[in-house]
Amino acid sequence: MNDLYKVIGISKQAVYNYERRQLVLEDKLQDLIIETEQLKAEHPGCGVEKMYYTLSPDFIGRDRFVEIFMQLGFGVKRKRNYRRTTYAVNKYYPNLIKGMKVNAPNIIWQSDITYIKIGDKFYYAVFIIDVYTKEIVGYSLSDHMRATANMEALNMATNKFGYPQIHHSDRGSQYVYKEYIALLKENNTKISMALSAQDNAYAERINRTIKEEYLEPKNIKSYKGLKRELKNAVEHYNTRRIHNHLNRETPGSFRRKTINLLPQDRPMVIIYTEGNNKVMRISNPHNFTQDLSLAHNCPKIKQDTEMKKKINIKTVNLI
Repeated sequence: MNDLYKVIGISKQAVYNYERRQLVLEDKLQDLIIETEQLKAEHPGCGVEKMYYTLSPDFIGRDRFVEIFMQLGFGVKRKRNYRRTTYAVNKYYPNLIKGMKVNAPNIIWQSDITYIKIGDKFYYAVFIIDVYTKEIVGYSLSDHMRATANMEALNMATNKFGYPQIHHSDRGSQYVYKEYIALLKENNTKISMALSAQDNAYAERINRTIKEEYLEPKNIKSYKGLKRELKNAVEHYNTRRIHNHLNRETPGSFRRKTINLLPQDRPMVIIYTEGNNKVMRISNPHNFTQDLSLAHNCPKIKQDTEMKKKINIKTVNLI
């Protein structure tokens, strides 16, 4: 072997150091796989790149991480939605939020309805999101598309946060339900409506996130199970799922932080019809940074040493 080392121009010590580094890398990768499995179990729809930024390993770069964990089968498969949930009516209100600047919670709420299929049955979830904090402030689940489900979500939101300045939705019949409209008007909330899905993009995004990242990867068998998993998903999204464009805060912590700032120190969000929100740096760069991305990260978790197990990673190219 010494003769071979001389021929190829390396030393025995270099080979030894290389083997030692590989063993250290394998040990670190073993621990990282366990952390990633924990993260995947808690948030099944978390993408591989988001996992990297959430776990922030210090011994491996993003591209290598993505390559290895895609090989290990941690990629996310998406399902397409086909069922219609919006039936527009002739009565509607103008879009009041296009191009609007917002720098506080409770100014604009958006709401939408989405379907969730369990077996051969369809259920319907209503979400209300605060556009500024991206927090789900109210939601409901039902086996029908009647406006009473929207009323339930609205009551949940307003009981906790009061009424917003503007309520924005699509032109679905549920949102022109007379009791729904009456509640908003009685509490001085202006009503705004979208002419297209792009004009209601923040709420549409929440639909996809909850369904694709939390519910669809679960093996849900019943309405009771769906109700439980939906509650867990909303709680997890609001309190543990960090967002890049919220300066890697969760929606709940972002709300609390901005409330304690003076208005002039809060980041400003500009509402665009396609759903791209721009967070502008105002006068307090130490609290918030500019980030125009809609991407968000999965929540950080602590490694459970009791879950450690031996995983075969020899089939993955570590070099």
